[in-house]
This record gives sequence, structure tokens and C-alpha cells, in this order.
Amino acid sequence: MIVGSLIGGGLLMLVLMALAFFGLIVIVAIVWMYNSLVSLNERIDNAWAQIDVQLKRRTDLIPNLVETVKGYAKHEKSVFENVTKARTAIMKAGTISEKAKANNALTGALKSLFAVVENYPQLKANENFKLLQEELSGTESKIAYARQFYNDEVMLFNARIQKIPWTIMANALKYKQRDYFKTEEKERKAVKVAF
Repeated sequence: MIVGSLIGGGLLMLVLMALAFFGLIVIVAIVWMYNSLVSLNERIDNAWAQIDVQLKRRTDLIPNLVETVKGYAKHEKSVFENVTKARTAIMKAGTISEKAKANNALTGALKSLFAVVENYPQLKANENFKLLQEELSGTESKIAYARQFYNDEVMLFNARIQKIPWTIMANALKYKQRDYFKTEEKERKAVKVAF
């Protein structure tokens, strides 16, 4: 009887220890999943902030570029107006899709501006214009890199929150899929260069 109760008590203790160990593993897994999703979400926010910084830098460069070109191409008023409108639109855009659309419009307006520049060899040789063009080119590269990094982070996040058991944690945190920073269809077409 005493031996039986010792064996039963030992078995009960073993079962309780196993349950406690299993419970600890579940808690650690939940904490790890939670922290992982929060980190991914923050990385996306950080990546978006980097895009926003570069877009702001570009919008700050544009007035100087436009003023430099205006001095040479006074009769190209519509080009300057389009660049100014596009710059204003990107500054007012709030959502990711609005920023992407405004960014595409600004890219198109800048292409028109640089097409005008081709007609003015003196302008192309102007040191101030060259420096502004180099800065803008560098900023465009930074924007492209930041967009790629942002979209990579969004892809990781969106894929993770759709997988089991992550989807349970994502739903509990009310995380939804994030939007990609996309280009419009017309921007994807190859650029034709004619001489």
C-alpha cells in the first residue's frame, strides 16, 4: 500500500513536471512568435520611413533644379508646372499607394524636365545643374534601394502572418497584410531613347 502510493505519487509528480515543461515550451513559443511579429512590423515601419526620407530629400532638390533650368528654358512653362504639381502631390500623399502614385507622377515629370534640358547644351554644362543632377541621381538610387528593402520586409511579414501558427498570433495582434510600394503599369514599360 505504501509502495503503491509512492509509485502513484511519483507518477503524478512526473506527469505534473511534464505538463509544466510543456506549458513552459508553449509560453516561450508564444513570446518568441509575438516578438518576431512585432520586430517584422517595426522593420516595415522603419523601411517606410527610409523611403519617406529619400522622397523628401528629392522633393527638396527639385525647386533648385527647376530654378536652374528655368534660367535657360523660359518658354517651357508647362514642364515646370507639371514638376511643381507632382512635387506638391507627393508631399501631400498620406498612404503608401498615394505616395507610390505621386512618386510615379513625379518621375514622369522629371523625365520631361530632363528631356527639355537636352535642348540646352549650355545648361548641361552648368556646374550647378550638374551637381543638382548628380544629387538627384544619387537620391533616385537610394529611393530604389529603400523601396526594394521595404518590399522585401513586407513580403516576409505578409508571408509569415498567413502561415500557421503565425496567423493565430497575427489575428490576436490585429495585424493585416501590408501594401507593397508599387510602380504603375506605364512606368514598367521600357523607355525609348531616340537620337
